[in-house]
Amino acid sequence: MLQIVDVEYIEGHTLEIHFDNGDTGIVDFAKLLNGKIYKPLKKVELFKQYGLKNGTLEWVNGADFAPEYLHKHLRTKLAKA
Repeated sequence: MLQIVDVEYIEGHTLEIHFDNGDTGIVDFAKLLNGKIYKPLKKVELFKQYGLKNGTLEWVNGADFAPEYLHKHLRTKLAKA
């Protein structure tokens, strides 16, 4: 099961996400923030309030995304370290 091991804020609604399989990439969440629970995250101040819980990216309002879903939405895949 794929897990997120680190996340770095880039700008706006963009995060750099590091997965436990060694993949790292950029995800632009601007078009992914649809639906009742994700709409508040369109405010950048709230979007920045994220953390990792059991290998999953989660926000203070309870919104989260499965690691597999985010892996499929990597805009830019960065070279493995």
